[in-house]
Amino acid sequence: MTRPGRWMRDAATLVLLLCLGGACRRPPQPGDPVQGLSRAERQRFDDGRVMFDSTFVPATGLGPLFNADACGECHEEPATGGFGDEIELHATAFRPTAPLTCDPLVDAGGPVFQQRVTDALRAALAIDSEPVPPAATGRGLRSSPDVLGFGLLDAVPDSAILALSDPTDANGDGISGRPNFFFDGRLGRFGRKAFVPALRDFNAGAFVIEQSVTNPASPNEERPLGRPVPEGTDPVPDPELNQEAIDLTDFFVRFLAPPAPARLQREARVGRDVFSRLGCATCHVPSLRTGLAAAPPLRNLDVAAYTDLLVHDMGPDLADICLGLATPSEFRTEPLMGLRLMTRFMHDGRATTVEQAIELHGGEAAPSRDRFRGLPAAERAATLAFLKTL
Repeated sequence: MTRPGRWMRDAATLVLLLCLGGACRRPPQPGDPVQGLSRAERQRFDDGRVMFDSTFVPATGLGPLFNADACGECHEEPATGGFGDEIELHATAFRPTAPLTCDPLVDAGGPVFQQRVTDALRAALAIDSEPVPPAATGRGLRSSPDVLGFGLLDAVPDSAILALSDPTDANGDGISGRPNFFFDGRLGRFGRKAFVPALRDFNAGAFVIEQSVTNPASPNEERPLGRPVPEGTDPVPDPELNQEAIDLTDFFVRFLAPPAPARLQREARVGRDVFSRLGCATCHVPSLRTGLAAAPPLRNLDVAAYTDLLVHDMGPDLADICLGLATPSEFRTEPLMGLRLMTRFMHDGRATTVEQAIELHGGEAAPSRDRFRGLPAAERAATLAFLKTL
């Protein structure tokens, strides 16, 4: 007979061997990198985190218009790369008559209108924020999303996204998701209107849009009131950030792991089935697969993103701005990975609970919302329990 002490030692040894073989790796925590980075890549990831958290001041390139002084100021909860409580202002001009046109108001400083200014610009123009021009027909508030797992979304092939589109609702299910495209014709996927095509564009653009820190990919300052920056208000020559700093930041964001979903208990498993039965999974597609063109740690992986990266009509009550081909009422399907970490929901943070966010869905999502309203209490609770595991 094996004595209990020996049995426990043997079991511990077996567990240790399994763990050394990779069978019991702990799920990634918010802010962790994806698995598979080499030691040199992990060092680069950590260096990129330092860059992401770097605070800028006017003497290092901040402003003169800005929304934040560091990437980490807006992406901070529950860890660097997570969501933030900042709300920014966007505005555009939309003409709904044929042909439909969307003016991002670039000549007037849009589509993002910065809400903070340096002391030098305040003295020069007597403004405390960048005003929205009268030409704007729509304004939209935007909360700061987390960027966890964005490298995996970037690694999904265009063909996989386009295969999900159904702009004319050819299958008759009431869902007509369609792609948006950037100025140069590339397929968009980032941003609440799915306008930005690639993570590198998203990262480099954020430096200049949010902090007015120019870089080789985005070398031009934000123009206050659509005019050149007043002399003496921007003391640092452009570009204010070098390519290596951009590359480090991009590396950090690209290899941030998506939040690991919580383990499904019985109620949540029931809720997962109800979620699909309601039709929610038609837009919040449970899984996307990355392609061969991605970096090795991101290659050929299934991503539980719960999005199709397409834009859908969400109804007049949510309509705000246009962008690219997306009309004011069209929004990209929000990825639900990491939903359980969030404290505010929807593109502008107006909902404080997941249930409130569901109730705000309109347009193409209205039938699913109404089916949710009609659920028995137990199935309604199960659906919410499932969503809180994501």
